[in-house]
Amino acid sequence: MTDATPRVFQTSGKVWLKDFEFGLTGLTVRKTGARVPYSPSVLKQVSAWFAYFFAAQRIEALTPNFTISFTPERARPWYLIWAVSRAAGAKYTKDASAADVVMHFEDATYSPNDAPARIKSGAHLVNFRCNDVSKTNVSRASAVAFGRTLAVDPRTHVGPAVEKSEINAAHDGRIVQCPTQAIPGRVYQRVIDNRMAAHPDLVEDLRTCTVGGKAVCVFIKRRQVTKRFLNTNTEVLLRQPEEVFSPAELEQISAFTREIGLDWGGVDVLRDKADGALTIVDANKTDMGPPIGLNLPDKVVATRMLAKAFRAFVRGENA
Repeated sequence: MTDATPRVFQTSGKVWLKDFEFGLTGLTVRKTGARVPYSPSVLKQVSAWFAYFFAAQRIEALTPNFTISFTPERARPWYLIWAVSRAAGAKYTKDASAADVVMHFEDATYSPNDAPARIKSGAHLVNFRCNDVSKTNVSRASAVAFGRTLAVDPRTHVGPAVEKSEINAAHDGRIVQCPTQAIPGRVYQRVIDNRMAAHPDLVEDLRTCTVGGKAVCVFIKRRQVTKRFLNTNTEVLLRQPEEVFSPAELEQISAFTREIGLDWGGVDVLRDKADGALTIVDANKTDMGPPIGLNLPDKVVATRMLAKAFRAFVRGENA
């Protein structure tokens, strides 16, 4: 495996050049136009990601192998499914009609893409029913699964509310006082008090990775309450789903994935400090990860857990 690592990195080189524009003081994501400066914190995160990237290459793949194709975009190395599918024994092919698994992959909030017209007999289709991960649709599916309304009307709601972008992964939430006029392109939700009882200055997000509608692992992400809407974590821990959720709660999470059509992806689960009830506030079908703040050995453990679950799912072994 060590001999293959340089070749893997070389074959990924064109991807880096295609997706990013590297400048003197920062890089630009070509697709979105977002600019990332070369700050010490960013460089530290990049270094941590590369450590995981090379560690993931050394994970022994499960056998026998199968082929996987992504459409309309190929999964890049910084997406979790890239490492997980490799560890599961998948070999990438451009030809969707010859693949054993065809995965809908587009890093976009709305992605109404149909499955390819020609697919291999018996091929497994993944995430083609998940074409809307907007905050509005997440709120709707969360209400169905948990029986608790998340969305609020800012014009009639009285008290604090979370205002955030409709677009996925914006990390631009803020708390506003209602009633107030709605801003186009923004959504409004209940404020869920997910502060830790023992450390009220910290909030706790339960990032739950799911495969085939089942929770596989949980990344407990803790951060300062003043940074609750940012992706800057103070601590990240890996846990088994059964350590975090009750059987009834695990079924609610599965119900959410069925409602939104999520075969593979991550959901952000919050537990309300007041009554312990769960709510899902975000869903991502193109997960990046594992979280940068998680230690490297646990990143590898999580990748193996997800690889085993993904392989079982596409082989129809966990139905």
